[in-house]
Amino acid sequence: MATTPVKFKVPPGLCLQEQYALKSVCFGCGPANEKGLKIRSFYGGVQADAKGEHDIWIAQFKPQKHQEAFPGVLNGGIIGALLDCHSNWAASHHLMKKNGLEQPPCSVTAEFKVKLLRPTPTVGEIRLVAWIDSSKIDRAQVKAELWADEKQCATCEGLFVAVRPDHPAYHRW
Repeated sequence: MATTPVKFKVPPGLCLQEQYALKSVCFGCGPANEKGLKIRSFYGGVQADAKGEHDIWIAQFKPQKHQEAFPGVLNGGIIGALLDCHSNWAASHHLMKKNGLEQPPCSVTAEFKVKLLRPTPTVGEIRLVAWIDSSKIDRAQVKAELWADEKQCATCEGLFVAVRPDHPAYHRW
């Protein structure tokens, strides 16, 4: 997204995870995981860019010292978890809205690719933005970016799929 907002305000109130998955123990986004990252994703409204208008999902995250790869720089695995979980919530919330559901479908990561563009500092807030590149009834292709200190530090592309009742993740929310 060429005009990604690097400055945005997370809305007050409950995030998607707190609204729909309060008992989730996911390491990245589960509110019930005491040792997890506790990513809080929000629907951010419509963003316009050169390709048109897109719904976006936003999040902020404050890194901790114990998440560093080396002094002052966030571990790449943590970056991957942030982008993966935030993108998955964008996909699930999008599928909920697209299909007129009352709850987002439980979805899982089918594939994702992260590009680390520069070191991500652990001082200050990290901002995440995700949007839907394409979708079908049960899946969404998502693109996302991670920003720190007003610089794009990483990007992600992934495919996220709503699971069926016979999948082990079906009742996780």
